[in-house]
Amino acid sequence: MARRRKRGEHDNHDRWLISYADFVTLLFAFFVVMYSISSVNEGKYKIFSNSLNLAFARQPISALPNVASNQQPDQALNALLNKNKILVDKRTAQLGEQQRKIQERMKNLTDGLNQVMASLINQRMVSINQTKRGVAIDISANTLFKTGEAVLQPGTLEVLRQVAAVLSTEDMSIEVEGHTDDIPITTTQYPSNWELSSARASSVARMLIDNGVSAKRLAVIGLASNQPLMSNDSAENRARNRRVTLMIVSPNVERGAAVDE
Repeated sequence: MARRRKRGEHDNHDRWLISYADFVTLLFAFFVVMYSISSVNEGKYKIFSNSLNLAFARQPISALPNVASNQQPDQALNALLNKNKILVDKRTAQLGEQQRKIQERMKNLTDGLNQVMASLINQRMVSINQTKRGVAIDISANTLFKTGEAVLQPGTLEVLRQVAAVLSTEDMSIEVEGHTDDIPITTTQYPSNWELSSARASSVARMLIDNGVSAKRLAVIGLASNQPLMSNDSAENRARNRRVTLMIVSPNVERGAAVDE
């Protein structure tokens, strides 16, 4: 049997007014917050922002301008902006001067290498180019080695000694890269072009070390036929691709790599 509802009980159809009142209250609070945010003192905000900029620039607190209690916000802001501009201009000038010295240093190195390798350059057995990474010396493998070998020929030793004499006066990193053409090699000593290119680069690196270049500055890389200068579609092009490259890495490139790490 259904339970009989007690007398006097009835459904309350006005409960939605409570939720509506809560919603209106929250909406009012939201607009109050938005109004308070929009009325932030712009002058104080800029002063605070520029103070953070100076702090992240590692400027000592003693170097900040003295803002007196009676100083106007615009005057304090201008003082901070001027101080920050002077700091930025000074650092920009320092970086520009540093870059100029690096470029001059790399040019002098290029000139010195061109001088000691002039005869091979004239015979088109060597090319020297200044790149974004530094100075690249491409030496024909035909000049340095016999076919399929990695022992330096006696006729090239004096030139490499002169190159080592120039490089030993510097402290820049040097990457010694061995390159071959795309003709496969299979011998007992060198099963593939990987081993041959690595062995040739190692021979040149050992020569540099024996003539005063610090071993800590050197890196040996065997690249086989994976970075050709020319397409391997003729005997002449394949001869150009067989080479040893000395990449003298510019100081700013080394610094950038250290930062990235």
